[in-house]
Amino acid sequence: MAPSRQPSRPAPRRPRGRPSNPLLTVDGITAAAVRLLEERGQDGLTMAALARRLDVAPSALYNHVADKQDVLRAVQDHVNAGIDCSAFGVLPWDEALAAWARSYRDAYARHPALVPVMAVTPVRSAPHTVAMYERVSAGLTAAGWPAHLVTNVVVAVESFVLGSALDTQAPEDIFDPGDLAAAAPAFDAANRARPGGDTALAAFEVGLQALLTGLRVLRAPGSVPGEERRTP
Repeated sequence: MAPSRQPSRPAPRRPRGRPSNPLLTVDGITAAAVRLLEERGQDGLTMAALARRLDVAPSALYNHVADKQDVLRAVQDHVNAGIDCSAFGVLPWDEALAAWARSYRDAYARHPALVPVMAVTPVRSAPHTVAMYERVSAGLTAAGWPAHLVTNVVVAVESFVLGSALDTQAPEDIFDPGDLAAAAPAFDAANRARPGGDTALAAFEVGLQALLTGLRVLRAPGSVPGEERRTP
């Protein structure tokens, strides 16, 4: 007698609606966007490319982000969340500014490909970024910097810091004039006299100290235009 066959069971159907564990999150989208930006630059970051990287349909992204600018803002906020500005309100303003600048440089030295993009990305709706600027601005204001100069100080420091972050990627022989050394003896001699080690960091520290020295002079009583010199 032939054995009886068990009736085949239909494959279980996927429940309707969204899965209990979403495939996409803003953090996941942000991490994928960081990788794309580092690999391909801003032109290589498109919503279609981001969707392919995450193995989802492009339409799925729009449940979490509004558009490419929203993605860039999330990337900016992700990097800026790692910048330490806690010294403001604790240390003197110039020491706090130096600590912030060093942390800022370190954050973007880890992601130098993001510098050209992040430098021009508006901060609106980026909570960590706005919180950082608030801490810095409040610290400078409490130290006596007039409101109309605070943002200019921030931008001046940032311009220097972001350039220094890019400099971490420069080759060690970037200033070697090669067979043009005889035509530039002073430049060649200065380059050869430069100490070894982390030359990018050494240059950063020189520039930071020069910047702070200038800012201290600018902040001295009577140096700010429109501010009367105070009696010591």
